[in-house]
Amino acid sequence: MSSNEPAPSPDELAARLRAAVGALVRSTRGADRLAPSPAAVLDLLDVRGPMTAADLAAIRGVRHQTMAATVKDLTGAGHVAAGPDPDDARKRILTLTASGKSAIDADRHRRVGVLAKALDRVLDGDDRRVLAHALTLVDRISASVADTHDSPAAGGGPVTGAW
Repeated sequence: MSSNEPAPSPDELAARLRAAVGALVRSTRGADRLAPSPAAVLDLLDVRGPMTAADLAAIRGVRHQTMAATVKDLTGAGHVAAGPDPDDARKRILTLTASGKSAIDADRHRRVGVLAKALDRVLDGDDRRVLAHALTLVDRISASVADTHDSPAAGGGPVTGAW
């Protein structure tokens, strides 16, 4: 695009960005070993630390029963451990185990590998510099969305997967 052309509207750019990010996420899911919902829970516990199933459900925007089933599966797989809440004996605090950390890190590593190979295949050095600058802009946009909306992401970190 030349500097003489009018800049695309924010609505047009937002639609293209949403579509591009969605396509990028879907294209790398094939490398994942974990399903999206369990991966999101492990990611939240890794990034934000121990919390209750109710906290996880609220952040993910799902019913408590749905989260309880996911947590049960993750606990059964040894990826999550439940312990007493020091402030409320009726609650259980969920923590990421070494196995859970290893599982989420492995998925992250595989996804990064898939992306790195694609970047190497299709982008030259100039393109990679442009992309690096664009990612700085995407980070600024993400921070602005998190700061100005009452969204699950406002607490920091991804909510739909281990990105």
